[in-house]
Amino acid sequence: MLRSVSELKGCTIGALDGEVGKVEELFFDDEAWGIRYLVVNAGSWLTGREVLISPFSVKRADLGKRVIDVSITREQVKNSPPVDTHKPVSRQHESDYLGYYGYPPYWGGSYLWGLTASPLVESVPSVSPVERELTARMEAEQAEDSRLRSTDDVKGYHIQAIDDSIGHVEDFLFDDEAWAIRYLVVDTTNWWPGGKKVLVATQWIGSIEWSDRKVYTKLTRDQVKRSPEYDDTAVIKRDYEARLHDFYGRPGYWD
Repeated sequence: MLRSVSELKGCTIGALDGEVGKVEELFFDDEAWGIRYLVVNAGSWLTGREVLISPFSVKRADLGKRVIDVSITREQVKNSPPVDTHKPVSRQHESDYLGYYGYPPYWGGSYLWGLTASPLVESVPSVSPVERELTARMEAEQAEDSRLRSTDDVKGYHIQAIDDSIGHVEDFLFDDEAWAIRYLVVDTTNWWPGGKKVLVATQWIGSIEWSDRKVYTKLTRDQVKRSPEYDDTAVIKRDYEARLHDFYGRPGYWD
């Protein structure tokens, strides 16, 4: 099911033995568009410390009750590798973090989550903790720097079409099974009077540039102007997605 990232913000993280804190933002990678971590403010429990929670930990997300249950304990969170979320998260820190929890590196395979298409721990092939840590460290040394982006940072970026700007990023829609961002919600009202909200699939994004705060897409302004309007009060169904992809003549991510 597709959910908006804004729905996750403010949700309480429920560990096996109590609450951890509330979701403040999310980190995603700008190549595969996977949501890699929830940034959680632990509040007074850990004196305002922010911690990372991996989707590998998520058991259930009840957004109606504003709770996300995870399969780890508060003690595990307390002793997890510290991170300064106001600075870029290095691939080495990710390796240390995933190794601490015993999760495989998501960059260590051909699927969205490395060895699997979703972050369900039950579906990850059994690997000993020592093998997992050695593999993660070796791949961290060989890999490029982490490509993590903050949803808070990218929100508000201008969308740059082939021929000009077409609006700005207002939100993100993600698949709550694969934990992959599927669409950017784009508000075009700052581009033309009477504009509308539209969806731009992450498959159609060329790059994100920090320096000029722009997201570059392979679409034209006219295409976006004529594309199906997005209603943020309605549940996104597959027939709407199919109509959107058919309009652009692009295959769906589900194919």
